[in-house]
Amino acid sequence: MHKTSNRRILAIESMLSPAELTERFPVTEAAAELVVTTRENTSQILHKKDDRLLVVVGPCSVHDPAAAIEYAEGLSEIRSELADQLEIVMRVYFEKPRTRVGWKGLINDPDLDGQFNINKGLQTARKLLLDLHAIGVPAGCEFLDAVSSQCYADLVSWGAIGARTTESQIHRELASGLSCPIGFKNGTNGNLQIAVDAVIPGLSEHSFLGSTEEGQIALFRTSGNPDTHVILRGGKKPNYDRESVAESLQKLDNANISTGLIIDFSHANCDKQFARQIDVGNDVADQVSAGETGIVGCMIENNLVEGRQNYSHDNLVYGQSITDPCLGWSDTKSLLHTLANSVDKRRSALKI
Repeated sequence: MHKTSNRRILAIESMLSPAELTERFPVTEAAAELVVTTRENTSQILHKKDDRLLVVVGPCSVHDPAAAIEYAEGLSEIRSELADQLEIVMRVYFEKPRTRVGWKGLINDPDLDGQFNINKGLQTARKLLLDLHAIGVPAGCEFLDAVSSQCYADLVSWGAIGARTTESQIHRELASGLSCPIGFKNGTNGNLQIAVDAVIPGLSEHSFLGSTEEGQIALFRTSGNPDTHVILRGGKKPNYDRESVAESLQKLDNANISTGLIIDFSHANCDKQFARQIDVGNDVADQVSAGETGIVGCMIENNLVEGRQNYSHDNLVYGQSITDPCLGWSDTKSLLHTLANSVDKRRSALKI
């Protein structure tokens, strides 16, 4: 008979199941408590019951666990210092969507050599999340692959669906069943309605096929995720300004979406010029200071060393991004203090 399947498959390799991975790297009681507390705090912020700002800050992508741990140690200090104004979550992105080709992230290519040792990548990623929680820093991730996310979603306090996948039915259904708050970014061209339309199915019940922790195909029935929300990341033009924020909040109100807005300082909002995240952040801080309650959080791309470098297996600058360029540490600390001050000013403004 003619062969009709797997005609373009070069190899099929067995993988660790989520259950096996969790058994090797079990969640600790302290980590579980931090995850649950951060998720609840984030939910309260999204629904404007907690007047702090959620700040998701960290490297564009994680490629060096040692540098990520050093980063987290510094972030832990400022997280404690600004806890009255900010709920700070570390951006720990393991998977990168590619417009064409390129490095796909720590899980897919942990050795940066194109060998795709995903079993190693999954173990590295889960161990890193446990190490970060031991430091006291909760994690935020982008959910790109619906299968691999089963291996670490229990250690994620906040999640994002990226601009390239916000329209995906699979990701909208996935968001409806995830245990953490999930933000949907507007489309790469700036289309906000895409994100608004994604939040609604994220809120809804769904039934879909998926893989269990033991690696078996099963039918999943979800209750819907009440903490889905919109992230503004710009498009053909930035959308962090007052006019864009007002327009976005009106769209949310028209759709009966009660969660507030997260504003991404990077990507198209900074015209892909990483240093402009400071200008974006100052503008957003001014809006918050003036009493804008619809803005409930923000995202910042930063690393130990500013800028970016081309990725390779050898001779990398320690603590510098190999994907999008990032702010350096000192600029980010200053921006975090600016945001914290804006929360205090908003509190004062709303008391008048």
